[in-house]
Amino acid sequence: MAERSRIEQLAQIAAVAILVVGCYVVLQPFLAATLFAASVAACTWPVYAWIRRKVGGRATLAASLMTLLLVLIGLIPFVLLVGTLVDDVPVLVDWVKRAFAEGPPEPPAWLIGLPYVGEQLDAYWQRLAASRDEALALLRRFAQPAQAFLLAVGKVLGEGILQLTLAVFIGFFLYRDGEALMAAIRGVATRLAGGLAQGVIETVNNTVVGVMYGIVGTALAQGAASAIGFWIAGVPSALLLGAAAFLLSVVPLGAPLVSIGAAVWLFNQDAVGWGVFLALWGVLLVGNIDNVVKPLLISRGAAMPFVLVLLGVFGGVLAFGFIGVFLGPTLLAVGFSLTRRWIGAAAPADAPKP
Repeated sequence: MAERSRIEQLAQIAAVAILVVGCYVVLQPFLAATLFAASVAACTWPVYAWIRRKVGGRATLAASLMTLLLVLIGLIPFVLLVGTLVDDVPVLVDWVKRAFAEGPPEPPAWLIGLPYVGEQLDAYWQRLAASRDEALALLRRFAQPAQAFLLAVGKVLGEGILQLTLAVFIGFFLYRDGEALMAAIRGVATRLAGGLAQGVIETVNNTVVGVMYGIVGTALAQGAASAIGFWIAGVPSALLLGAAAFLLSVVPLGAPLVSIGAAVWLFNQDAVGWGVFLALWGVLLVGNIDNVVKPLLISRGAAMPFVLVLLGVFGGVLAFGFIGVFLGPTLLAVGFSLTRRWIGAAAPADAPKP
């Protein structure tokens, strides 16, 4: 009888394992969108609760209005951004074709004035301009990697539109049935973690909300400030460059690099004054937003080490595509917070404080 009971237990475990693996295989294509939708729902739940009160507690109507709001402020601007990028690609292609046909342009006047390296760079540029074959060879050397990069960026942006659309669709059901879903999660967590379940759930929620506020809020602030600087300085495609700063702001010092790149372009156009203005705008204003806004917004989350943020961004993009820019750091922050909580709970009472 004992042997038979053991076989039945093993069969039950195997059946549960097969069920779990099967569910994962079915849901795996939608995992990234689901996690992102859950993160957004957790951050915007107070807004949804306010809308539900205003419509008399009708959850379906409130969820529909909240989903429409996410489409207006998230999905549509991103689609317009991708459309703008697609429109600007032919301009870049024409510039490359002219470079192949005519060779490199004359070097900018400010290049020779750079300390230490200005004369060497100017001499190399002049040699390229004089030697058409060498210039064309250099351009061809970079043409194929640039084409591959543009194709990869286009693929990521296309997948991003699909993932954001799916996340918005999933978000409707998370808003409508969120309270019942959280009750089920609390029940499962209580069975698994006992009395620690509520603390673990609060840690996860606070970390997700804090990190998402910190990442998205800082990215919006830096992207908007960058776009304003580009518009003031007269840089073309200011909205597109602001969006690039928004995306790169997840990486420390990423957004100011866009401003510095635009400043170099202004220098090349002999607009030295505006170039200096934009470089200072990017370093002093846009760069310091990360130091001021992010700590204020992320105060409820985990103070993540720099290496985890960096790994979260790049690993998230590789694993989940576009939304991995925000999802990767959030997942690592949750793991980091839970690990710190576990270490703190396991440490003896008389252990020395770090």
